Amino acid sequence: MNTIRSVCVYCGSSPGHDEIYVKAGHLLGRSIAKAGLRLVYGGGTKGVMGAVAEGALKAGGKVTGIIPRFLINKEATETALDRLDELSITDNMHERKHKMFEKSDAFVALPGGIGTVEEIVEIMTWAQLGHHRKPIVFGNVNGFWDPMTALLDHMAAEGFIHTAQRVKPLVVNDPEAIVAAIMVAGSSVDAPTEGVQSVIDKM
Repeated sequence: MNTIRSVCVYCGSSPGHDEIYVKAGHLLGRSIAKAGLRLVYGGGTKGVMGAVAEGALKAGGKVTGIIPRFLINKEATETALDRLDELSITDNMHERKHKMFEKSDAFVALPGGIGTVEEIVEIMTWAQLGHHRKPIVFGNVNGFWDPMTALLDHMAAEGFIHTAQRVKPLVVNDPEAIVAAIMVAGSSVDAPTEGVQSVIDKM
C-alpha cells in the first residue's frame, strides 16, 4: 500500500487552443487541495501549469513549486511564486525532475507538449526498471492522450515493453476523478493495473 500525501502534476506552460485544458487544470488543482494532498508541480504560473496551482491555492491547498532558475522569467513571475508555500529553485532540469520525483507519491500528466511527454515517460521508465511503484495517471482531457496510450499498447504488442504491468498508466478522462483514481491505485498497489483501471472506469 502506498500512502498518498502529495501529487505531482506535469502539464503545459501554455494554455493550448481549447479552454477545456485550463479548466481541467483548475479542477485538478482544486481536487488535490480538497483531498488534503500537496500539489507538487513545475513552478510555472502560466498556461495549464498555472491553472493547476491556482486551483489548489484558491481551495486552500499546499503547493510546492520546483523550477529551474533559467525558467523563472519565462514560465513565471517572482511575485506569483511568492504565493506558493514552498518553492525550490534548481540549477537545471535534471535536478528539477529528481526533486519532483522525491517529493511526490503519485504522478499525473495533463495535456502539454514535449516536456510533459518527456517527464511522464521518464517516470514510466523508472517504474519499468523497478525504481518505484507510485501511481501514474494520464489525465485524458478531451481524449488528449489517446495517441500516447495507443503507442504504448503498440510497443507492448510488438514486444518492446516486457514489463507492461509496471509501465501501463491509469487513464482517467474526468479531471475531477483523478484524485479518487490515485487513492484507489495507492491502496491497491499489489493489484494488477488492469483491475485498478476497471474500478476507475466505473467511477
